[in-house]
Amino acid sequence: MAVNKMEKMTIIAAAEREEAILQAIQGLQAIEIKSFFHSNVDSSYIEKYFADTLVQDDEIQKKRFKTMLTDIQDALTFIEHFSESSSKKKPLKRQVLSLSSLEKNFDEQQISVYLKEIAALKNRFTLIETTRKDLLSKEKWLARWQYLDTIPKNNSLESSNILLGTISSVNQVDFLADLKKVSSVYVEEIYHSQNHVYYSLIYLKSYSDVLGEITARYSFNQFDYPYDILPKVAYQKNKEELASLVEEEKQLKTDLSSYRSHLEELYLAEEMTYAYIHRENAKKHLLNTSYFFILQGWLPSDEKQELSGVLQEALPKDEVYAAFDQPTEDEIQADIPVKLKNNSLVAPFEMLTEMYSLPKYDEIDPTPIMTPFYMVFFGMMVADIGYGLLMLLGALLALKLLVLPRGMKRFADFFLILSFPTIIWGFIYGSFFGAALPKVLLGIQLPFPILSTTEDVNTILIISVIFGFIQLLTGLMVNGIELTKRKRYLESISESFAWQGLLVGILIIVLGMLLFSNDGLVTTGIVVAVISALSIVIVPIIQSKSKVKGLAKGLYGLYGLTGYIGDLVSYTRLMALGISGGSIAAAFNMLVAFMPPAARFTVGILLIIALHALNLFLSLLSAYVHGARLQYVEFFGKFYTGGGRPFNPLKTEEKYINIERKSKVKE
Repeated sequence: MAVNKMEKMTIIAAAEREEAILQAIQGLQAIEIKSFFHSNVDSSYIEKYFADTLVQDDEIQKKRFKTMLTDIQDALTFIEHFSESSSKKKPLKRQVLSLSSLEKNFDEQQISVYLKEIAALKNRFTLIETTRKDLLSKEKWLARWQYLDTIPKNNSLESSNILLGTISSVNQVDFLADLKKVSSVYVEEIYHSQNHVYYSLIYLKSYSDVLGEITARYSFNQFDYPYDILPKVAYQKNKEELASLVEEEKQLKTDLSSYRSHLEELYLAEEMTYAYIHRENAKKHLLNTSYFFILQGWLPSDEKQELSGVLQEALPKDEVYAAFDQPTEDEIQADIPVKLKNNSLVAPFEMLTEMYSLPKYDEIDPTPIMTPFYMVFFGMMVADIGYGLLMLLGALLALKLLVLPRGMKRFADFFLILSFPTIIWGFIYGSFFGAALPKVLLGIQLPFPILSTTEDVNTILIISVIFGFIQLLTGLMVNGIELTKRKRYLESISESFAWQGLLVGILIIVLGMLLFSNDGLVTTGIVVAVISALSIVIVPIIQSKSKVKGLAKGLYGLYGLTGYIGDLVSYTRLMALGISGGSIAAAFNMLVAFMPPAARFTVGILLIIALHALNLFLSLLSAYVHGARLQYVEFFGKFYTGGGRPFNPLKTEEKYINIERKSKVKE
């Protein structure tokens, strides 16, 4: 399989049919709208021929949907966080719906009623919160002045004043000493905190200047008492108001909890609003006139029949014109999106390619070539029957019992497939949750382990390097074939086939010297390696106008042999991670086995589960990351460039549900 072939689709219909056609296309989720006003597109003819009839985007409609989306999200957040917990329902269970059924059941008028009522409750809640903060602040203040037994406003006389305020505890002694020097001043300590002292001062107005100097000297913080009642009474009244707010908030949460029965409606309303917003955003890419509209987009070739089917369902055939064209060379280079197309075994591994970079439209898809290598490498690094069975069971249960988001479903499929090589390598290493498989069962001699992680380390190391050698040759072969297809024959020799010959020649030399002790093999390997090396050097000389520069380029290219040595060394991680994971699991088993029997079958069970869960997580993470690294650095670097633009069809958000595509039209 490879990159999905694309066609350029053009639809022309009456302006009043625009919404129905966009809804049908959005439900299909297989068409990327192509902008008439893109920088890569010559749109000068639009102004020339359609200037008088062009219709601007409906910004009011866009703003309305965006406002509705914000209101729905605020309402959902408010309900989930502040309604009574006793009435909480389970979150919306993910389901599969068609866009048409979602839109049919969307009652915008009823949702607007809910939103207004919830907004009113939210405003009440906000007011309560603001009032409570204010009352709590007053309560803290009144608690310190509640022992003041007079009302300053009512007790100020013609000849005397009452002064309230605080000073730092550090200045208290000196402050009181200076006040004693002033006659006709009454001092009462109201409250003493850790850092401040609260005072009430009664003094004759004739001593205002003297008292002012003293209070300024000790940074006396003066304030006015705002109430017409005693602080003690005000304090009690404040507490009663706080208690009343608590009861009001309880009632508010009870009222709010009744809207939990409408949570599913609000979730689906949010999903539908997202769909409307995406649809409105798509309209800015269309050519809209007063009488008709023109839509262009990219469509996978194998979706044409399905598109025709949904258009026929949306409106009569004679009311829409649809045409399909092959992309031009300029569009392939600058505009066309990329969508991968692989079978069910390979498709989950597309996410690894996407993480690196999608291929260009006219480039080979590396996913099918990478998949078998990644499967083998992943299995070799985890390599445990028990861990593989857990992966298999977990992925199967998730896929069978749950409706997963598309991204999570791909992950579940990914680990479901990888569970099989993990189990196979577990049999090869003879490991079941770190425990060795029996060598004899019911009198039958079993071959396990086929490779021992303690006795066959060198063999496993050699196998890891051999796998790496095979993958490097595969990458070079793919590169050579692709260059040949593009008629770049000399480059295919110097960048691919000659390197394959050099590596194979070196391999023959090593085998002839170390394994077979055969001079004929050694000589053959030397001849192959020398011819290949000369090809790597000579081809740049032929291609370059300056032979000296060509020679320098060829010699520098030959120096790249050291990079291949580093690449092969990188594959030793297959051995290292496989052995380390099994050794850690065996160490955990040994740790629990050393426990006394009573602890072993109580705490030990919980401990071994936790330890193996940790080892499984680390093993899967390491295998996932290092397996991808081997593909990205060692493998892709030999033939793959990437840089394709991802296919971005008009679809829905699918935040809470999966949108079911229209069923395929039968031929």
